[in-house]
Amino acid sequence: MIALSSKINTPISDQELQRRWTAVRSAMKQQGIDVLLMQNNNDHMGGYVKYFTDLPAANGYPVTVVFPKDDGITLVRQGPFGGDQRVPPEGDGVLRGVTRVLTSPSFASAPFTKHYDAELASRALEPYVNQTVGLVGTAQMPFALVDYLKKNRFSKTEFVDASQMVDGIKVLKSEEELALIRMTAAMQDQAMAAAFAAVRPGRKDSDIAAVAQHVGQELGSEQGIYLCASAPPGTPCMFGPRHYQNRTIQKGDQFVLLIENNGPGGFYTELGRTCVLGKVDRKLQDEFAFTLHAQQFAVDLLQPGASCADVWDAYNAFMRKNGRPEEQRLFCHGQGYDLVERPLVRHDESMRIEKNMNIVVHPTYVKGDLMSWVCDNYIIGSDGRVRRIHEYPQEILAL
Repeated sequence: MIALSSKINTPISDQELQRRWTAVRSAMKQQGIDVLLMQNNNDHMGGYVKYFTDLPAANGYPVTVVFPKDDGITLVRQGPFGGDQRVPPEGDGVLRGVTRVLTSPSFASAPFTKHYDAELASRALEPYVNQTVGLVGTAQMPFALVDYLKKNRFSKTEFVDASQMVDGIKVLKSEEELALIRMTAAMQDQAMAAAFAAVRPGRKDSDIAAVAQHVGQELGSEQGIYLCASAPPGTPCMFGPRHYQNRTIQKGDQFVLLIENNGPGGFYTELGRTCVLGKVDRKLQDEFAFTLHAQQFAVDLLQPGASCADVWDAYNAFMRKNGRPEEQRLFCHGQGYDLVERPLVRHDESMRIEKNMNIVVHPTYVKGDLMSWVCDNYIIGSDGRVRRIHEYPQEILAL
């Protein structure tokens, strides 16, 4: 193999990529699937492309992967009309497992280009016209892509949803993956400390989020979101994205920050905490103590084999019993190459909790005139023990 380019930010090893490909191809053979087709256009919720190629899809530009059970990968991505690159078996310093790259200048914002990528995917899928094509990540896959295939050369091809098959492999992390996930958590610990050190009256909420983003990127992050907010005492302090971060911080305010970025290697974790510019109100402190209790209650349920629906029901029963609002959104879920990865701990998830998953637990609710929350990642160890991987103190920081 050609040595990897020094331009790549923390590449996954060749051995790890081989492990993934072997596991997926074994599952494909068991389920009678001849080739997989997937497309992502971002590296917040576009982890399938990254999982198979160690290359992120980013900035809304679609990247299509054709993954046969017995041949090399074909990539379809942004580039000049007619681009058709053949990659040598030893790779080119960036591409691994890829034998062909087809390109076109297509854009989701220009609907007349909607079939450009589909035409190239059709060329890559030509050997499988009378076989079985597994679609991966159908919630993100454009209608135009599959519609084009089914109305043309592949009108009699069998298409099946292979997302569940791939998810079952992708969510179980290897030791190499877990090591990178722990690095992400450590990066966020440093970013939170730096951000809170920058909080002071007269600065805007967005100034503090920018500190967290800067520190993360210095330590290997590529993408992520930084949600924050400030509010006076007695006002629920609900964090939001950059569009809602224009408030100027005042003396006595609460300030909340959620750092949800990926780290070296592209894996996500998330860390959320509250600080106060002054003395921490007793009521806020007492509610936070309960929130930590609620987080630990959920963590204790995350045992290998546990049903996500059962965890959801038990958590909401716990909240009702203690006079707190039931969870109606998503307070606990997996993470990996996706900001939100399965399993989702709620009533509609079929996947169970298993060893070697990376799970974030973030109880968040409004009670009266305050918002209480906490957010940390946990790994379900190979020994079945659930361990918190963030080391940032679980406390409300008084500045």
